[in-house]
Amino acid sequence: MSKPTLTVAMIGYQFMGMAHSNAYRQVGRYFDLPCEVRMKTLVGRREDRVRAAADRFGWEGYATDYRAAIDDPEVDIIDIGTPQDSHAEIGIAAAKAGKVVFCEKPMARNLAEAEQFIEAVRASGRPSLIWHNYRRVPAIALAHQILQRGDLGEIRHWRATYLQDWLVNPQAPRGWHLQKAIAGSGSLGDIGVHITDLAQYLIGPVARVTGFLKTITKERPLPGSVEMAPVDVDDVAMWLAEFANGVTGTFEATRFATGRKNYNRFEVNGSKGSLAFNLERFNELEVYFEDGPVETRGWRTIQATDGCHPFMSAYWPAGHVIGYEHTFINTLRDAFTCLANGQPISPSLEDGLLNQRVLDAVERSAASRTWIEVDSGPT
Repeated sequence: MSKPTLTVAMIGYQFMGMAHSNAYRQVGRYFDLPCEVRMKTLVGRREDRVRAAADRFGWEGYATDYRAAIDDPEVDIIDIGTPQDSHAEIGIAAAKAGKVVFCEKPMARNLAEAEQFIEAVRASGRPSLIWHNYRRVPAIALAHQILQRGDLGEIRHWRATYLQDWLVNPQAPRGWHLQKAIAGSGSLGDIGVHITDLAQYLIGPVARVTGFLKTITKERPLPGSVEMAPVDVDDVAMWLAEFANGVTGTFEATRFATGRKNYNRFEVNGSKGSLAFNLERFNELEVYFEDGPVETRGWRTIQATDGCHPFMSAYWPAGHVIGYEHTFINTLRDAFTCLANGQPISPSLEDGLLNQRVLDAVERSAASRTWIEVDSGPT
């Protein structure tokens, strides 16, 4: 019996557009999908560049206006990999056209936009995906299994940091990531959203927060110029949290941590054990269990590369590591399997909304210097 075909249009061709394009091209080579994937259209505003990107990644064609992809009756999925200021605009238009919407994180610039976006998706009755690809790191998926089994006992603490250093130089230009009108926020929405999502995926909903935001470098040169322009987003985001289940949490996100390139680390402490993960040690999960002889008890490292570990049976023999790009491939494997079988996709844009609510609460808390309850309204 022939497999159904799902036809994709990708909006955006730079960092995330490249990662998604590679995943569309590779997913059927590693996994036996219940559908065929057709890469029809790549969309970008600069014709010369989007044409070259379409050729490089194997798209059938390209367009310079996202509406051409949305209006195409052959396209089933609109994948949004643009800066945040166009996420809701494109997503709402796609949902109203009856498309399945995939969208990069964060879902929108702010909570109001995210709510408008989700209303359109709900009205369409179509599935959706938010690209929180770190959920599909095999070691993180293994951590999820350990927590779901209750191996760590009663969970008490979550602590997470996401540290980068690409803005340490005050002469680094003010790109779109440093403009509130485009990005919505700084470190909070760019990388803080990742540790927010991992926390809610692994521990559960965040109930209340108290936050602190700071801008370190308040102006930067415009790209290719000596003219200075203001920076109006946070460089540092820190917050304390209490989860709905009573777990306490700490979070820190900054792009000013000199020497840290992509240090996304979290630790979970329970009554019977702990676990820890660092994205810069991508294939490893650290675990500690209270059972066993005291004299041999201690932290140990699991190489999450065996065929028994999540996703790994599709790749290489044990010990042969995978990398960042495979998280996107793994995400698509699950998404396409769900779509073909009529099952809900996880994480969906509903999860994106939950994360946006936490970011909004952190911003409001930082402004008021008080604890703020996270909106727990219907998702």
